[in-house]
Parts: sequence; structure tokens; C-alpha cells
Amino acid sequence: MPEHIKLAKGVAQVDWKRISFILLGLLLFGVVYFSPAWPDAVDPEGKNFVLTREGKAALALFLLAATWWVFEVVPIGVTSIAIGVVQALFLIRPAEIAFKDFMDPSVWFIIGSVVIGMAFSKSGLTKRMAYKMLVMVGEKTSMIYLGCFVMTATMTLIMAHTAVAAAMFPLLMAIYGLYEEDERPTKFGKGLFIGMAFVAGAGSIITLLGAARGAVAIGFFRDITGREISFFELSEYMLPVGVVMTILLWGYIMIFFRPERKTIPGLRERAKALNASLGPVKRGEYLTIIIVTTAIAVMSLRSFIPGLDLINKSAIILVATILFFMFKILTIKDLEEIPWNIVLLFGGAMSIGFCLWQTGAAQWLAIEWLTLLKDATWFIFVMGIALFVLVMTNLIMNVAAIAISLPVALVIAPYLGVAPEVVLFSCLVTAGMPFLLLVGAAPNAIAYESRQFSSGEFFKAGIPASVVLMLVLALFVAVIWPMMGMPVTVS
Repeated sequence: MPEHIKLAKGVAQVDWKRISFILLGLLLFGVVYFSPAWPDAVDPEGKNFVLTREGKAALALFLLAATWWVFEVVPIGVTSIAIGVVQALFLIRPAEIAFKDFMDPSVWFIIGSVVIGMAFSKSGLTKRMAYKMLVMVGEKTSMIYLGCFVMTATMTLIMAHTAVAAAMFPLLMAIYGLYEEDERPTKFGKGLFIGMAFVAGAGSIITLLGAARGAVAIGFFRDITGREISFFELSEYMLPVGVVMTILLWGYIMIFFRPERKTIPGLRERAKALNASLGPVKRGEYLTIIIVTTAIAVMSLRSFIPGLDLINKSAIILVATILFFMFKILTIKDLEEIPWNIVLLFGGAMSIGFCLWQTGAAQWLAIEWLTLLKDATWFIFVMGIALFVLVMTNLIMNVAAIAISLPVALVIAPYLGVAPEVVLFSCLVTAGMPFLLLVGAAPNAIAYESRQFSSGEFFKAGIPASVVLMLVLALFVAVIWPMMGMPVTVS
């Protein structure tokens, strides 16, 4: 190159969009935090619920975190760190409490679930299951979607949806590797992983084994109404909802994430050859199956054997983690590959959830919302409660959403002539399907690890899916559940 020719220096591009959303989050925080005191919420019995300075600050912090999470202005795990930092700096909760939530047993359960997925992948079970499924469902991408979703929903009947998502994740990665050689995002990839997260929620409502929220809700129901809901009674009413939602979500994914290719020519033969190349089942695969099956069996028996429910499920699943390393199925290198961004995301979700709960902000919101419905018809009242739970379960853990809203709703319901059963089941349906935010459920966060979609894309995909969910629930509340014998009104 001639000496008189000089290359221009590169100009650093300023990401104004990112800066705008950073400032928007800070602005929302400042507006709410520094606003004058908000009025008390008053329940139908005249009891006042004060929104304290800490409660208002918790709402401000949530707006900041939600904005940064949705628009990913920083890694989602870093936004979670900010949640703990702001609580400590603004004296919302003591630092030792705010940061302790990051190591809550629920976060450890997610770590244990992720490690199970790693063991499936490392032992070779994931590839074996993926190839066998592809041989069964064939080469049509629509049927691959359906096969994956049915498998996900079926597994949630007997194990927690978090563990199911963690086990399905490497299997879906293996399938996606046969569709696209690199990890470049595609519509098929988005549909595969977002669909898996959605369907894991739909399947988890069917039995008490799919998630802890069912047992918590039934406990509140028993304490307030004096009536027991059995394992099979719950499944009787929730099974048709879960099945309908799984089918509709498949159709929804096929419309909004229609794969670039209708078929993958030669996939079935390729899957057969790859499956044959794996040879007989190896020691590591047998050990993984035994360890995981035993852990699932013990966690499942907690619902049936008195006394066993005293053992924390996180401790049970972490026994599996320890055994994987004792039997050298996993090594220190695998331990270092745990997706800490996702773990931090859930740690932050737990921290903001407990923050809203312990400061009284969540209860204040619940009272404000439910008292708006005190003069509504029974149908509007039920759907209004379900909508509130749907919103809250995207913001905080679904068990907390149930704990906040269900007791108040069950107290108000008799005044409006609404049967408590329809309130309980409606809340459980929406609590199980947080389709908007990654923090709404662990399967959402695990699916995000695929890097096939951004949190903003997940949010946009979740809006129509949530509308579909509410329409399905309305049909069940107004028509199908009464036909099945569920009481919806009382005289």
C-alpha cells in the first residue's frame, strides 16, 4: 500500500437503543421510588393494607429489572445481580437477606436439574433418545415439533417441569444439530425451544408431580374451605386443559415459527445409522438411568408417603448430582460448564419475588386488583383472578403468586356466589403457564440457553400464547368444567 494512503480509524458505534432502555429502566425506578406515598389498599372486609416505603421501592425495583430483562441491556444474570445490589443500597431489605435468596433451595433445584441434563448428554443417553424419536416421527419438521412437545408434556406427568426441561434441552440440541450444522438461530430452533418451554408448563398442571404449586394451592384450599382435593380429582379436571393447550401450542408454534424446511430429506435413515453407531447401552447410561429414576421416584413418593414430604426435593435431586461425580459420569470440567447466567437469572427472580412478598407489595397489588372485581359477575370474577395470577406468575415464582392471590380470592368468592373449586382450578391453570418472561419458570430460562431467541422475542411470542391460554380457560370455566360436574356457583 502506498505510504501516502492512510486508513481511516474505525468509528465506535454507539448503541443508542441499548442506552435508551438502560435509562428507561432507571427512569421507571426513579419515578416510582421518589413518588409520594401511595394510598392504602382496602379489602372487602374493610381491612387496610399499607404500601410501605420498602414495598413501593420493591415495585420500583421490579420495573427496573423487568425492563432490563426484557431488552437484555446487560446479560440477564447481571440484571439479577443488580436486584440484590439495589435492595442493599436503597435499604429495601438487608443485604444478607437479599443475597441469600440467590442460594434458595429452589435455585439449587435448578442447578440439580441442569446437571441431570448434562449427565444425559455426557453419558450418550440424549443422542440415543433423540435418534430413536426421530426414527419414530420421521422427516417432517411439523412432526418433529409434535414429537418433542408430546414427549415433554408426558414427562411432566411424573417429574417436575424444571427437571424435564433440563433433560429435554440436550435432546433438542442434538435434534437441532441434524437440522442446522451450526448454532445459527432459525425459526425451527426458536419454535423448538420456545415450544418446549411453553409445553412444559402446560403438561405440569396435569398432576401434582409436575410442580410444587399444586400442593401449595390445595393446602390453602383445604385450610379455607375445609374440603380436600385428591390427586386424581385434580388430574381429572386439569388433564383436558393440559392436552388441549399442548395441541394448540403445537399449532401456534407451527404458525408463528414455521420451519424454513418442511422436511429434512434422509433424516430417518441418518438417525437410524447414527443410533446404530452408538452400539449397545453403556455403563454410564445405565448408571444415569438408575440414578435419575431413583431420584424421580423418591420425589414422586413425597406426595403419597407421610413423612417423606419433609425431605426437601432440592436435597434429593442434589444427591443425584453428587452420585454423577462419584461414579465419574461427570468431571470437574463439566462442573465448570454449568450455565451460571441462567442460575443467576433465577437467583435474581427469587430475590425480587421474595422482595415483593416480604415488603407487602405483592399483597397490596392483590388486594387492589381483587377488590376491583367485588361487584363483577361470577365469570368476570373468576377470569379476573386468573388473569391476575397469570401476570403475577410471570413476575414472581408461581408458588408465591398462588400464595398471594388464592387466599384473598377464596375469601371474596362466597360473597359473589362463586364456588371455590372453579377459583382454585382457574388459578392453577394460569399459574402453570407463564409465557411472557424468562423468570416466570425454569423451563423458560433453560430454553433461553439455546441462544436461539432473545428475551424480547420470547416476550413477543408469549403475548398471543397467553391470549390463547385465557380463551381456553374461559371455555373450560363457562362450559366444559360445569359439564364435567365442577361447581362454579353457590346459592
